[in-house]
Amino acid sequence: MQRKRIYRFAPGNAEGRSVWKELLGGKGANLAEMAKLGIPVPPGFTITTEVCGDYLRENRLPDGLLSEVRAALTWLEQQTGKRFGDPHNPLLVSVRSGAPKSMPGMMDTVLDLGLNDETVRGLAVRSQSERFAFDAYRRLLAMFGDVVLGIAHAKFEQPLMEARRVCATQAGLSVPTQDELLARLVPDSSLEAEHLAGVVSAYKKLIQQHGKTFPDSPMAQLEQAVSAVFHSWNNPRAQLYRKLEGIPEHWGTAVNVQAMVFGNLGEASATGVAFTRDPSTGERRFFGEWLPNAQGEDVVAGVRTPRPLAKRADSAGLALEEVMPERYGQLVEIQHKLEQHFRDMQDLEFTIEEGKLYLLQTRDGKRSARAAVRIAVEMVAEGLLHEDEALLRVAPERLQELLFPTVDPRQPVAPLARGLAASPGAVSGSVVFTADAAERWVQAGKQVVLVRTETSPEDLRGMRVAAGIVTARGGATSHAAVVARGMGCPCVAGCSSLEIDEEAGQCRAHGADSRLLATLREGDLITLDGATGDVFLGEVAMVAAELGPEMRTLLGWAQKVCRLQVRANADTPVQAQQALDFGADGIGLCRTEHMFFDKERITAVREMILASEVSARARALDKLLPFQTEDFVGLFRVMAGRPVTMRLLDPPLHEFLPKEQAQLQELAVNTGMTVEALRRRVSELFEFNPMLGHRGVRLAIAYPEIAAMQVRAILRAACRVQQEGCPVTPEIMVPLVLGQGELRAMHDIIQRVAQEVFESEGGSVRFEVGTMIELPRAALLADEIAECAEFFSFGTNDLTQTTLGLSRDDSGRFLPLYVEKGFLKDDPFVTLDVQGVGQLIRAAVEKGRRVRPGLALGICGEHGGDPRTIDFCEAVGLTYVSCSPFRIPVARLAAAQAAVRRAQVN
Repeated sequence: MQRKRIYRFAPGNAEGRSVWKELLGGKGANLAEMAKLGIPVPPGFTITTEVCGDYLRENRLPDGLLSEVRAALTWLEQQTGKRFGDPHNPLLVSVRSGAPKSMPGMMDTVLDLGLNDETVRGLAVRSQSERFAFDAYRRLLAMFGDVVLGIAHAKFEQPLMEARRVCATQAGLSVPTQDELLARLVPDSSLEAEHLAGVVSAYKKLIQQHGKTFPDSPMAQLEQAVSAVFHSWNNPRAQLYRKLEGIPEHWGTAVNVQAMVFGNLGEASATGVAFTRDPSTGERRFFGEWLPNAQGEDVVAGVRTPRPLAKRADSAGLALEEVMPERYGQLVEIQHKLEQHFRDMQDLEFTIEEGKLYLLQTRDGKRSARAAVRIAVEMVAEGLLHEDEALLRVAPERLQELLFPTVDPRQPVAPLARGLAASPGAVSGSVVFTADAAERWVQAGKQVVLVRTETSPEDLRGMRVAAGIVTARGGATSHAAVVARGMGCPCVAGCSSLEIDEEAGQCRAHGADSRLLATLREGDLITLDGATGDVFLGEVAMVAAELGPEMRTLLGWAQKVCRLQVRANADTPVQAQQALDFGADGIGLCRTEHMFFDKERITAVREMILASEVSARARALDKLLPFQTEDFVGLFRVMAGRPVTMRLLDPPLHEFLPKEQAQLQELAVNTGMTVEALRRRVSELFEFNPMLGHRGVRLAIAYPEIAAMQVRAILRAACRVQQEGCPVTPEIMVPLVLGQGELRAMHDIIQRVAQEVFESEGGSVRFEVGTMIELPRAALLADEIAECAEFFSFGTNDLTQTTLGLSRDDSGRFLPLYVEKGFLKDDPFVTLDVQGVGQLIRAAVEKGRRVRPGLALGICGEHGGDPRTIDFCEAVGLTYVSCSPFRIPVARLAAAQAAVRRAQVN
């Protein structure tokens, strides 16, 4: 039996369900659900994502599909009382994409399908508006020419601009030379039927000049449009967006064919986009924008400056609530019903056709990280969600955005321009005007702000690398705003005082009186604040962000369900305090070598390394001991009894060696050695591959006095802080062991030093000794190592390097290609390679706990703050993850989500 390929929907009835998103796509599934709820939805049908898979495999529509489409069209004609291709009463349809997960603007849409030279006359008669009919026709030709025939959209701008010039001249207006000013002076809605008919003729000639053919047959139009939408699943911007959002390649898109309703039928018609809550702040208020006498693409593309939905102090009678109060009231009721039904903030697209409201789409709305947190927390208070559901609603990696700075409100500089606060966060960067320029400047190591008249999906490459985005047109529901919020990129939209000339590579900023304030050129520095909508010239002072009460509430819920501890990688008391402020359970990695880079200390370190005799090395270590002791005292005081894991000296020696003549001369004075003797000693210590050389435990085996100094400093500090009445939990970690032998040798040193310290301090502290598993051999011999280790910490950076044979510092040249070609699923230095490195960790966990059931296990590489890696850590039963202080909220939420999902499965 052949699978069902087309699902129909109409108000009060639908064949699909909202949970069938993998089959019907998010748009099709939600249209079906709205139809069942009795919400006024234009009737239509959905061609499934499975058909997309067939199309992509065969590069053509599958056999028999067009017959099924014709049958669905016959049903649609019965629903609407119109006929597809009828020259007297034509049915027009839209053809839209709809992936299982929202991909705003990434794939293609064609509106007004079914028009030709005959049906346009019928549409004019039926609508009693020749202007409307030709407006729809020119839109179809431009969209079809771009999406289906592959003619660049910009090519269709010039005939439209010529029509504006004619219109302005006929109206006796002074015609500006700048296209941007002309578009403001004569918007599309000002063009009359004669102007639009001229645009239609020009578009037809343009298509012919490109060697293409616009099909007169409405059925041929539909066939080609459906194929183009399926084909757009693999366009470059869609592929890039899927990569950024982690959307599987095999999903495909559905195609939704729906009866057109028209927001451009006159002043009693309109179109708009709305959110059931503010997508930037999460505030519970109906929020959105609309345009009279327009089609939906006009709002989201930012072609005209939209109007607010709700009445406000500055709406000046332009709000939908003021202009069409009954339709606004109906829309408010529908948005409330949809949010209650879907139990999430909804993003709605609507059209009003001659006073009648239609809903074209609903989907879970893209939102800023702060909005996501606030909405999740408030929906629990409203009874819509359980705490566990709220935890799953916030993407952990997005929490980084809550740590974005904002412009200091006390700074005296006035903004150069002001737009809409579209995506929060404040950044400074060099101005660029194109996606190509953004990529070029970022590759050169610069931070950039992409400044555009309006963005389109083709700009995604530049938006992806930009630190911030500014647009002259568009509102908070424009393409730039939606995509920026989804990527966590600060954005200011609708800065109408900016006049951008991409060809000249400059932007003019005008004041309220149209006076020129500044001219920006590529490379000029600006600052934007996506939380206020302000844009400043140059770099301005910023203030750090605060977590806020909703975030603290969410993290409190996360703390309750977390099984994994979340510790911090911290080397100083300041970092330790930051970690505590973010809710750390302890320090999982203190890199003691980071304490040596101070100028006063590094000289002593160099003396220690370059010493050729034990006595000279001992003198250098005596200089370092008090520094190390005070460092550890500070850490123990801040952490107040929480575990502090201190890794003994680990880095390759070359990081400390003097390289400049002045450094050698200073060292010669301190050591009594000649510069030439020091240079020879540096040469002797040279290593071809220092990351696999004389470092970690190997350094302690060769020079046990170095490890002894560090252990003495750790335990002396612990005794002194404990004597102050503050509890301490020191954990001494031995790095880079190959097997049990090295660890036993280190145990002897540590225990001897401990006895000496406790005798001299007149007291003792309890401490643990463990090791860092960062070599495949150590993972495979974990059962033997566990006999003398009280904890393991997996150093996943080095374990990844040694398992995959990749250098973290050098593999960046080819690693992206490996990910792109699928040889590796992800960058293994960002997300743990579960297939390879993960198997070693899993084996080490099982072997270690077989010998020592209570063995504490953690990871402390950069992976410790990666949500997908944390999911693996929960699955294999680790005790903790450790990450940088600013990643702790991310790790905490990820650990809570992993625990919730595991509980749901069990």
